[in-house]
Amino acid sequence: MLDYTFLKLVWWVLVCVLLIGFAIMDGHDMGVGALLPFLGRNDDERRVILNTVGPHWEGNQVWFITAGGAIFAAWPLVYATAFSGFYFALMAVLWALFFRPVGFEYRSKVADARWRSVWDWGLFVGGGVPALVFGVAVGNVITGVPFHFEDSMMPVYTGSFWALFTPFALLCGVASLSLLLFHGANYLQLRTEAEIAKRARAAALIFGLVLLLVFSLGGVMVANMQGYLITSVVVPGEAVSPVGKTVVMQAGAWMNNYHQYPAIWALTALAYAGILLGLLAAFLRKPGIAFIGSGLACAGVILTAGASIFPFVLPSSSAPGHSLTVWDCVSSQRTLNIMFYVALVMTPIVLSYTTWAYRVMRGKVTLAQVQANGKGLY
Repeated sequence: MLDYTFLKLVWWVLVCVLLIGFAIMDGHDMGVGALLPFLGRNDDERRVILNTVGPHWEGNQVWFITAGGAIFAAWPLVYATAFSGFYFALMAVLWALFFRPVGFEYRSKVADARWRSVWDWGLFVGGGVPALVFGVAVGNVITGVPFHFEDSMMPVYTGSFWALFTPFALLCGVASLSLLLFHGANYLQLRTEAEIAKRARAAALIFGLVLLLVFSLGGVMVANMQGYLITSVVVPGEAVSPVGKTVVMQAGAWMNNYHQYPAIWALTALAYAGILLGLLAAFLRKPGIAFIGSGLACAGVILTAGASIFPFVLPSSSAPGHSLTVWDCVSSQRTLNIMFYVALVMTPIVLSYTTWAYRVMRGKVTLAQVQANGKGLY
């Protein structure tokens, strides 16, 4: 059986990888859906936009489901506590996501402009709301969530739904939404032509600049806000209780990892490099490179957030000593060990069939194609 400390670190990395996979693969689907009512000026153009993601959106859901399942299995206390605190926000995400499969499947069933317009806006909600709420959730994780554990280790959330929407959390929501819109617009540049591609390029430039601004502003705020610092001795390899440590809140504490390990700045540099590459390539009409750039931005933004708060996973603002960390929120050594080997087998399989599917169905979707396939395409 693998070392427990190694497994705890590996599962932090694997959860980050799954979240990055979700942001890159399912993220451009969501971005396309959120842009649908604005970039498509008539029914045929909207059908072109839908069919750029039509062959792949269901397969890309694997990343979302797997990321959620991995958090449940690897970090059960985080899963339970987060659902207590973010219950209504996560239910809003769930209900918004309902619009995606129903919208894709039902939209073209009736040749009525009002019917199709309703589902177009449904797909907008299904893409935009989750992107916004995920960012708001990350913002709350960084500032801390008001929860504590009872003697029975039952998590108790002491905040409210509206308290989740602080200025910093909303800024993170805007960053998340603009990131996926930027990524989705770059994908549309790559898969469409003529007027649709031109509008997608304009959208990519707008949302890329918004992302650059809010990501920079968020970084300044994080550097100056109250962070969390473990002051007691923690033995990473031991199975410890999440309430058995001492944590203090300290201004600028989220920068400690950067001071101690300067190499972490490379993750922030990756985020900026991806954003700037995506913007420059979109400006120069190089959609393939622009899509790679926004994909790198997805990875850099997620890794920057994770590295900033490491080893914390879910800090507690009301009882800092009950904060959940990589060392004390995990499943048993046996569970992590079994899951590790399953991930070693399944992750390459998912990557392989995803790569194959995108290769087989590559190329641009045109107006002529959708007009000639009234029944065979969305």
